[in-house]
Amino acid sequence: MNTRKFIISCAVLLLVSVMASAQVSGDSLHSLKQQKQSLELSKKINDNKMKLAKLENTLDKKTMEMESTTTDAQRAADDNAGTAAKLSNDSQDKKLAKQAETSADNAKKSAKRARVANDNLTNLKKDIETLKNKIADDEAKLAMNPLIIPSQQ
Repeated sequence: MNTRKFIISCAVLLLVSVMASAQVSGDSLHSLKQQKQSLELSKKINDNKMKLAKLENTLDKKTMEMESTTTDAQRAADDNAGTAAKLSNDSQDKKLAKQAETSADNAKKSAKRARVANDNLTNLKKDIETLKNKIADDEAKLAMNPLIIPSQQ
């Protein structure tokens, strides 16, 4: 009878300890999931910050490129106006007509390059703003779910 009570009490004790450890494992699992989410979010933020740094480094280059192409386009337009004025004085001169045609083509190409450079700069600025907003949103999410590091005892 004593042996039987001892075996039953051991079985109950074993069952209670298994149930208690299962609860601890569930809490640990939840904590690990939160840590994983926080780490993934931190990684995403760092990746986006690296992309942002690259984009901001190209901003100066694109700005100078846009200014340069705009200046070239203005110069080509001025040259075209001068050549057209010369041609208007002597409209029968084939050489001047050819020069005016070439000058107009150059002005057209330069204007297109300037528009493309301006569009590229505008798109780059939009990309930078979008990335800044994504980083801010992700940092806000991370602040709501801070990284939980298990205490080491």
